[in-house]
Amino acid sequence: MMKRAVIIGAGKGGTALFRMLMNMEHIQVVAVYDLNMSAPGIVEAKRNNVKTGTIWQEVCADDDVDFIFESTGRPDVLTEVRKMVSPQTMIIPSQLARLFYSLMKEKDQLIIRLDEQKSIQETILNSTHDGMIAINTDERILIFNEAAERISGMKAEHAIGCKIQEVMHSSHLPRVLKTQQAEHNREQQLQNGANVITTRVPMIEEGRCIGALAVFKDITDIVEMANQVTNLKGIQTMLEAIIHSSDDAISVVDEKGIGLMINPAYTRLTGLQRENVIGKPATADISEGESMHLQVLETGKAVRGVSLKVGPNKKDVIVNVAPIIVDGKKRGSVGVIHDVSELNSLHGQLERAKKRIQTLEAKYSFNEIIGTSDEMKIAIEQAKLAALTPATILLRGESGTGKELFAHAIHNESTRKHHSFIRVNCAALSEQLLESELFGYEEGAFSGAKRGGKRGLFEEANNGSIFLDELGELSSSMQAKLLRVLQEQEIVRVGGTKPISINVRVIAATNVNLEQAIAEERFREDLYYRINKFPISIPPLRDRTTDLELLVRHLLQKLNKDYGRYVQEISQQAIDYLAQYHWPGNVRELENVLAQTMIYMEPSSQKIEREHLPLLSALEPSNSPLVRNVHDEGTLSQMLNDYERSVIIKALERTKGNKTKAAKSLGISIRSLYYKMEKFELA
Repeated sequence: MMKRAVIIGAGKGGTALFRMLMNMEHIQVVAVYDLNMSAPGIVEAKRNNVKTGTIWQEVCADDDVDFIFESTGRPDVLTEVRKMVSPQTMIIPSQLARLFYSLMKEKDQLIIRLDEQKSIQETILNSTHDGMIAINTDERILIFNEAAERISGMKAEHAIGCKIQEVMHSSHLPRVLKTQQAEHNREQQLQNGANVITTRVPMIEEGRCIGALAVFKDITDIVEMANQVTNLKGIQTMLEAIIHSSDDAISVVDEKGIGLMINPAYTRLTGLQRENVIGKPATADISEGESMHLQVLETGKAVRGVSLKVGPNKKDVIVNVAPIIVDGKKRGSVGVIHDVSELNSLHGQLERAKKRIQTLEAKYSFNEIIGTSDEMKIAIEQAKLAALTPATILLRGESGTGKELFAHAIHNESTRKHHSFIRVNCAALSEQLLESELFGYEEGAFSGAKRGGKRGLFEEANNGSIFLDELGELSSSMQAKLLRVLQEQEIVRVGGTKPISINVRVIAATNVNLEQAIAEERFREDLYYRINKFPISIPPLRDRTTDLELLVRHLLQKLNKDYGRYVQEISQQAIDYLAQYHWPGNVRELENVLAQTMIYMEPSSQKIEREHLPLLSALEPSNSPLVRNVHDEGTLSQMLNDYERSVIIKALERTKGNKTKAAKSLGISIRSLYYKMEKFELA
C-alpha cells in the first residue's frame, strides 16, 4: 500500500531526502514546506508537480499523512509538530531522517556494487570457450553460460531454473552431488549429438555441499578430424579420381605458384602436357592475360569469370580460381577452366539481338541516377513529377551530363513503361534519312525502298515514348514536320498521303541554347513553345562536385566489368585532384579519364592514387575561354575560381544585378548562383 509523506525543511538535507523518497516505490511525497520558497527542495518539488508551501501547520488537518520528515533541525519545530499532528502519523526527526537517508544511500551503493560483481562474474563465465553448467542441491540449474548454449544448442533462458535431468538426460551432475567426488575428463554425448569432454566437481562451502559444477569442451570436430585422418589416403585417392574424371579442365598450384596437378581435360583443352605445367610457374600456360593463380595467392580472394587465352593455340577460356586455405594459411589455389571459343559466335549473335531489344526499351531508372547534391535532387524531383504527366519534356544540359539517362528513367517511371522506348539521335542522320526513319515510308517512295514500305520510329513508339536527342540540330524543314506531329498527334509516311494517328510521348534533349537559336532564326519559336512545356535543366558536373566521389565509385564498378579489372577504391588525394578540374565534358569525360587511368595501371592494382591520374589541365582545349582569360599563375583551383568569379560578376553587370536573369543567362539554377556568390564574397 502506498504511504504518504510530507517533508518540512527544503534545504540541502531536505532536498536529498526528497530525491531519495521520489525514487521509492511505496512512498509518495505529497507536500514539501519551507519558509524560503526559493529553497532547492521547493524548486525541485515544483518541477515534479508536488505541493509546496511555507505554512506546514496546514498538514495537521490531513489525516491521510503517514510520515512527516522534519528536516529543519530546529527543536522548536519538532516539538510543535509533535503537538499538532495526529497520533497515527509517524514523525521522523532530522537526525533520524539523516540516518535513514545514509542507510538508504549505503543500500543503493551496495546494490550497485553487487550488480557490478554479478556483471563481472557473468562476463567471466561467458568469456570462456568452455561450457559451464552448475546446479544447486535441488538439482536445479543455476549457471548455463554462452559456451554451454553454443555446444548444447539450448538457450539459457529455457534451462536455468529447470532440473538438470529435464534439460540434459546424459548429465551426471546429480551423481556428483550425491557422492561429492570429482570426475575428471569424462566423455559424454549431448542430446544434439555433440561429443564433449567434461570435468564435474562438487561445490563445497564451509564443509557443506551447495551444488555441483560441470566444465566441458566440444570435441566433435576433433573426433571428425581423427576419422578424416584415418581415411586420408582413401580420400586422397577418391579426390584424384574425381578430378581426373571431370570434363572441366582443372589445374592446382602450390603457395608459390608452382604447378602441382592437372587433369586430362586440361591437356585436351590447352594442348599442354604434364611436363609443360607440373613444377613450372603458374604463368606457363598463359598466352594472353594475367595468371589468376598468382592474383589469388597474393590477395587470398577468389576470382570468377576472367577471360584469358591459354596454350600454344591461344584457346579462349574463362577461369574461376579459388585459394586453398589450410589452418588459416594459403597453401595454394585451384582453377577451373571453361572453353568458351565455341560460345563466342553465339555470344556475338546474342549481343546483336540485345542491342536491337535495347532500342525498344528503357534500361535505367531513377535509382541509377547518381547524385545527392541539391542541384541534382531538384532535377530528379522535376523529372519524377514530369514522368507522371503526359506533357512533352525538354531535357536541357551540356554534353555528357546524363540527359539520355534521365529520358530512360522518366519513361520507366511513367504509365507507358510497359510499351516501347525509342531513341533517336537527330544529329547522327541526314535530313532525308532522318525523315524516313522517324515517319516511315510507303512502297516505291524512293529508290531502294522496301517492298510494302516500312513503319517509322514514331509508329514503333506508339503508346510508348520517343527520345529525340540533339533536338537543336534539326533542320528547319524537319522542325516543321515535328511541330505537326506534336500538334496533330499523327504522322504521314514519306511518299504517302494518309495520316496515321499515334499516341506517343516526346522526350527531347538538347545542349543548344534554344533561346539564342530562336533569336538567330535557327530554331522555330512555335516548336520551342510546344516542346518547352516541361523543361528540366540537368546541372553540369562542375556545379555538383559534391557528387564526384559517388560518381567515381559507380563508374569504377562499371569499368571493372568492361576492362576485367578489380579496382575497388580511390584515394582522397585523387578525389581532391579531380574536384579541382572544370569538366567541360561532364560525366562522360569523367568516365573517359577513369578508363584511361585503369588501362595504364598495373592489372593487379586495386586502388587509384593521385599519381595514377592523367594531367587534367592537358585535357582542357587550348582555345577555351577558361584558358585564355585566367591568370597564368597560381594553382589550377585558384585559376578556375578566379575565372568563375569574373564570369559571375560580368553576368550580374549585364543583368543590372537581377540574379534570376543572371542565373538563366549562365545556365545554372538560382540556388547555385547564390551559393557561388557567397563562395566568392559577392553577396
